[in-house]
Amino acid sequence: MPLLTTRAKRFVGTWNVQKIWETGKTSQIATEMRRYNLAALGISEIHWTQAKQQKLDTGEMLLYSVYEEENAPHTQEVALMLSKVARNALLGWESHGSRIIKASFKTKKEGILMNIIQCYAPTNDSKDDIKDQF
Repeated sequence: MPLLTTRAKRFVGTWNVQKIWETGKTSQIATEMRRYNLAALGISEIHWTQAKQQKLDTGEMLLYSVYEEENAPHTQEVALMLSKVARNALLGWESHGSRIIKASFKTKKEGILMNIIQCYAPTNDSKDDIKDQF
């Protein structure tokens, strides 16, 4: 089923969770996502390691893009949480380092994809070389 059609409204949101490893945090985020009727939710500062995907017990899917290096700091990782509708329309996703994740979805129109990009830009307090690299 396509995610983007001319007849259905789909809502997308963002949330800076400032760590997601606490027990029950993913469930809380999924509950809030359903409450706001979001098809996709961009999440910043998840503080996890390794780029992976995980299907939650409630049916949502969590895609996360994080540091690949061992012993890297857990400070800027990003994720996308997808509803069941978005999960079924997902064609693929890719991690672009720890700060950017992109997911592509089917649309009703042949040959047209819908891309959702979640990023976490460096703050003003970051070193200049980190800001320039971003």
